Amino acid sequence: MLIVKVMKDTFRESGFSPKYLAGLGISTQRCSFTTWNPRDGRHFHNFITWKDLRANNMVKEWNSSYRTRGLRIGSRLMYTFLKEDRYLLMSGFKFMNSQITLRLLWALQNVQELQDEAKKGNALFGCIDCWLLYQFTGRHVTDVSNAAATGLFDPFLMNWSTLMISTLKIPPGLFPKVVDSSGDFGVTHKSIFGVEIPIYCSMADQSASLFGSGCLNTGDLKITLGTGTFVNVNSGSKVHASISGMYPVIGWRIGGELVYMIEGTWNDTGSIVEWAKQIGFVDQIAETVDMANSVKDSDGVLFVPAFSGLHAPINDYTAATGFIGIGPTTKKAHIIRAMLESIVYGIVLIFDVLNRETYHLYDKIRVDGGLSANDFVLQLLADLTGLRVERATTTEMSILGVAFVAGLQCGMWKSKKDVYKLRKVERTFVPNFWNKMRYLPMINHWKQALERFGRWYTDLN
Repeated sequence: MLIVKVMKDTFRESGFSPKYLAGLGISTQRCSFTTWNPRDGRHFHNFITWKDLRANNMVKEWNSSYRTRGLRIGSRLMYTFLKEDRYLLMSGFKFMNSQITLRLLWALQNVQELQDEAKKGNALFGCIDCWLLYQFTGRHVTDVSNAAATGLFDPFLMNWSTLMISTLKIPPGLFPKVVDSSGDFGVTHKSIFGVEIPIYCSMADQSASLFGSGCLNTGDLKITLGTGTFVNVNSGSKVHASISGMYPVIGWRIGGELVYMIEGTWNDTGSIVEWAKQIGFVDQIAETVDMANSVKDSDGVLFVPAFSGLHAPINDYTAATGFIGIGPTTKKAHIIRAMLESIVYGIVLIFDVLNRETYHLYDKIRVDGGLSANDFVLQLLADLTGLRVERATTTEMSILGVAFVAGLQCGMWKSKKDVYKLRKVERTFVPNFWNKMRYLPMINHWKQALERFGRWYTDLN
């Protein structure tokens, strides 16, 4: 297994013996999954990632089906009478490619061996965290933060959704036991590292990033700028029911503390800059900052980043990616600037929803992820949201988060206050009000561009 090799290489090159480890914490990408046979541990297929589009037609069919429409109408009626947030959430329900729900159904319908063994009860399902824990300890478990991101877990009732599982006719025996984000996850098999190492924590990457960023209080806000953009707010003990596509997930459950978080995503972020590099717009990603600042604006060029469709609050998975407004005066720098601006414009859409749907008073944004090293993006983010933007000395907050939680679990630190002090800010970007005023017309034009590129692939069919 590649992860074991990386860990062994790290031990060897650092000269640090695994026998001195107090314990491990695991942070993994969410919503990428596999299935395997528990009798021999052999997987039925490779990991199906959160960007896989093979179930795209199923998503379209189910979202337009009478059954799903009936679910929305029924939930709307239930909310009218009962005023329970879970019915409000389901009244706007849509299947999404980024969640596991229909990708798992696709695998069950298209991988013959999985289909056959699942009927016999000889198949298990798990995301990357679950697969790692199974390989390390032999236990089939996942924590609440990973389970809540799948689309198959009920964050209100805190169990696998019997409604969703029965509707899709997915064998319930596939699913792992759901446990707290910290605790006794078992020990690694001695045959792997030569010693047994306790595992004290397992958390989904965005939940771990929220913790590592020090967003420990209700209303704290962080943004991860990685392959995609993830805007997360600590919503405390309350599940947020959104009708705009903001998804309620779980930050963590540690002891008696259950923390929910609100999430808005924009799938194409770092992938945009990588694409610019691949097609020769830039040689190094770091060049984008100087190129964007070399021109006073994008010269009217706008970019719609929809390689994976447009997410909340647009929620259009048939949108196309493209440029609009290119003219004879357009230079490469204008194109790069337009691409970077589109990343921030997408965040502004999500931030506007947060301001409409929540009562939190946001005073700053903590950022992490690879693209948080881009000063142009962070300054524009500060300008357009009107909030201070803090970049920590490390961009790998998911790793830091699980290290903190695992350390708390094994007694290395006594309280969350102790670990909060360990986070250091490298730079703070202060908003410029006049720059925001200058950008308002451009944002409105960009919203018009979204409409032009929206429903593109639907119209072609």
